[in-house]
Amino acid sequence: MSEIIAIGGDHAGFEYKQRLIEVLEKKGYQLRDFGPSSDASVDYPDYIHPLCNSIEAGQHQRGIIICGSGNGVAITANKHQGIRAAICWNEDLAALSRQHNDANLISIPARFVAFDLVVRMVEIFLTTDFEGGRHATRVNKIPC
Repeated sequence: MSEIIAIGGDHAGFEYKQRLIEVLEKKGYQLRDFGPSSDASVDYPDYIHPLCNSIEAGQHQRGIIICGSGNGVAITANKHQGIRAAICWNEDLAALSRQHNDANLISIPARFVAFDLVVRMVEIFLTTDFEGGRHATRVNKIPC
């Protein structure tokens, strides 16, 4: 597991981000935390844009973004041409985001999913391969 996973979010996702970092590091993953560093109110684009820039620059291949609904961080991330952020709230969506969409970011709605489910979704996201084939044709048509 030499890949370093990017992780970031906002104040509503802070607790889950911190707990997830701890769980993933115990499993042998390396993470780069883009913030925030507390649960004080912040503007998520201030953290999500640098995280996405790092993926587009090739510093990281995949990442995890977390906010209250998962929407704000995903909308921000998907403004970047090299990003495919998928909001996931169950295990099937986490698997399909990789298999069919080659998502490079999983977006977690912290206020709507239990932490145990978050851990399972992230593990599925990090260990599931893109199927390619007909899905690659579609994914290649996504950028504007």
